[in-house]
Amino acid sequence: MEIFDTHFHYYGESSPKEFAGNVRTALDVPPQRELGSFERIYLNALGSDYMESCRAREFAQAVPDAVFCVGVHPHQAEEHYAALHSFEEFRNHPKLVGIGELGLDYYYESSPRHLQQKMLDEFLALALEWDLPAVIHLRDKDDVWQAYEDGFAQLKNFAAGGGRFEIHCFAGTPAWAEKFLELGAYLGVTGAVTFRRADNIRETVKHIPLERLLVETDSPYLAPVPHRGSENLPGFVTLVAAKVAEVKEITLAECAAVTTANGLRFFGMEEI
Repeated sequence: MEIFDTHFHYYGESSPKEFAGNVRTALDVPPQRELGSFERIYLNALGSDYMESCRAREFAQAVPDAVFCVGVHPHQAEEHYAALHSFEEFRNHPKLVGIGELGLDYYYESSPRHLQQKMLDEFLALALEWDLPAVIHLRDKDDVWQAYEDGFAQLKNFAAGGGRFEIHCFAGTPAWAEKFLELGAYLGVTGAVTFRRADNIRETVKHIPLERLLVETDSPYLAPVPHRGSENLPGFVTLVAAKVAEVKEITLAECAAVTTANGLRFFGMEEI
């Protein structure tokens, strides 16, 4: 089997090849090993600011089945607002497959909302200019949907201009899923789908067409059960896929095959 962790973060704590070796090890030890044999894992390293984007590029250059995306997370919008020009150096890199992680975070509001929105618009314009999909982060306080409403308005304009995007770590309602799906979005599912109290996420996954789902770890965050509370690794993506398969009432092999094909198609990697 093959599988694709479409979203993780590489912080340079070990060399790219050492990190990739740890990912392989994580696939081959319990409880992941009991899920079956995965001969190949694709990895997509996401940038949350300029320096992390550089590290993501370093990782992708060193690891054969790895690619990368570049962007500024909304937490860093205020700090990095003037640095957009620095990203020009990534343009046309053969392993660059997307613009992200971008978005709106009204949960922590580490940056003013108007700067988050302006940064998102500027990077969405970059995605259109470079003809790359965007990877979007949307988060709000519990039972508040303003980040989704504001993000939807910006992404509706982006989609109307031909833009392609994914909402990563999607935690919206089935109704919000439907609204974004109508814009052509893909929706990413993380280890949160395995959490005991995440019935809302599992219910939403039931309503998302399998052909629009991506699986991801958001490593080193959101480690799935039974690793919750520990550092997450991209090798744990099989546990995410297994839970999605359970919710969708299909086999893990089917889930892995479809979500891998989805990721390769979404990021323009069919020829890899």
